[in-house]
Amino acid sequence: MQNENTPDTSPTAQPQRAGRRNRLIVLGAAALVALGLGGVAVATSGTDHPAPAAVSLDAQTRAEAASRADRSIRESSTPVTPSLSPTPSPSAVSASPTKTAAAKAKPKPKKTAKPTPAWVDPMPGAAVTSCYGQRWGTLHAGIDLALPSGTPIRAAAAGTVTQAGDASDGYGNSVFIDHGNGYLTHYAHQSRIAVTVGQAVKAGQVIGYEGATGDATGPHLHFEVHQGMWNQIDPAPFMRARGVDLGC
Repeated sequence: MQNENTPDTSPTAQPQRAGRRNRLIVLGAAALVALGLGGVAVATSGTDHPAPAAVSLDAQTRAEAASRADRSIRESSTPVTPSLSPTPSPSAVSASPTKTAAAKAKPKPKKTAKPTPAWVDPMPGAAVTSCYGQRWGTLHAGIDLALPSGTPIRAAAAGTVTQAGDASDGYGNSVFIDHGNGYLTHYAHQSRIAVTVGQAVKAGQVIGYEGATGDATGPHLHFEVHQGMWNQIDPAPFMRARGVDLGC
């Protein structure tokens, strides 16, 4: 009979003990391998990459908070619909010229011809070479006006031509105009006559051209005023009373 404290040295007990030792060795090796891999993982995470999970969670939290704040602002604000065609401001409308403004512009007044005075100078700008009065013992019955030969002579007022041609008595080519109020005007020494007897003329109308026909020492117009035919009066005060200064 074998004692309980005496090791079992039977052939059957030896293989059993060997199997237990092998299992213990395998389990110990597996435990060591597990501990080694965990240490490597802990070392790797502690040295190469500092806590990425914590950083990503913090960034995500801030992003969600900002999104919630932005969404609350949008939901509380009144939506604005953009206008497809912006309306110009009143100042812009008034500043830009339009057809309406152009249409409202006042039309330019038309130029109208000034009415011809009832009486005019028969040869404007002429120099006075002799006035009405006594000259060389004889009455000089008119005013002599001188410009270059061929200067136009104009009717002193409207009327009807009663004579046109040589008036004799040294007057040369002459024109007489009856003004219908008892007065006639006489234009002597013309080089050429431009009207005919019976023709109606207007004030300022050309009736002939200056010359030296008849008893004349040089080209000039001998201008007379008759109060009734051949009743000559001084032309200077008569014409002055009608707004024409002949220079005498």
